[in-house]
Amino acid sequence: MAGAENDGVRSKGSRSKATRRKADKLPENNWEDLLIDSRTPLYASEHSGRYERQKLIRGYEQITGRNLIAVVDQIYEGKMTVFQELLGDCDPDKELDVLLSSPGGSGEMALRMVQSMQDQCRAVRVIVPDMAKSAATVLCLGADEIVMGPAGDLGPIDPQMILKSRFMVSAKELVQAVEDAEAKVRDNPGAFALYSSLLSEVNMLTYEQSKSAIARSETLMREALEAVTTRGKDDVDRLCDQLKGPLIDVPTNHAAVFSYENAKRCGLPVTRPDLGGREWKVLWSLWTHYYAIGSFPAGSTAVYEGKRVSHIESPAGVAN
Repeated sequence: MAGAENDGVRSKGSRSKATRRKADKLPENNWEDLLIDSRTPLYASEHSGRYERQKLIRGYEQITGRNLIAVVDQIYEGKMTVFQELLGDCDPDKELDVLLSSPGGSGEMALRMVQSMQDQCRAVRVIVPDMAKSAATVLCLGADEIVMGPAGDLGPIDPQMILKSRFMVSAKELVQAVEDAEAKVRDNPGAFALYSSLLSEVNMLTYEQSKSAIARSETLMREALEAVTTRGKDDVDRLCDQLKGPLIDVPTNHAAVFSYENAKRCGLPVTRPDLGGREWKVLWSLWTHYYAIGSFPAGSTAVYEGKRVSHIESPAGVAN
């Protein structure tokens, strides 16, 4: 009947829609509490580690007034979308702290990460509780400040090649292995089958890509240093001169140590944390959580985490 709803009689369908609209609307206050309450006990228990880590991240941000994200993984192109998700959840008006631990990977990807961070945040501080090797060192060079824990270690800018087995290998060591095998087979042709088997995952393309990556190391170092807008050309030139030897030319082993003292001597903006301060205690607690779930160097669990974003990739059977 026309006008019936105005007389206080509402159709079943109309009432249902109104009820749905009311149910879909988030409360104006304390809407985050709704999200917490919506977790079932089993789901909350299965993800309790994640919630505890993110609680520490939020606590750190309250203490410092800075953004905090954690990146614990090999550095390669497949994770750029995940990394952008982290940055997109940061306040662009605040400075960014990055808790970083990585064996290295793609220098090109590290450079993209550096430029993206500098574009989207006021300033970048990288915190190294353990190791940030190779491409991860490139990432550190693009930071306004590098905080190195008591055991913090950078390393040679030595590109890492990903083989068919997904195993990472030093480009320098790969080239050296191929050239050594070539020389030995030249002297003893009968050894061809042995070295062919030992280098079964390496082909000519991998070999040439390794040489090209090595040749680009110095350029990557320079471009990362240039990402810090407060550095002038003279500053970049001076740092390149100081860093080329210890990070590119001299090291023969991917695991070579580049300590706080080495970094300070070369003029990098490195600092030590206040081990008794609240900031470091929260960071160290957060770092031990990642170590406990098997993140580098304890294992291969990959971590990209912020106060809301959480992307964890773990081997089968590893809780996170």
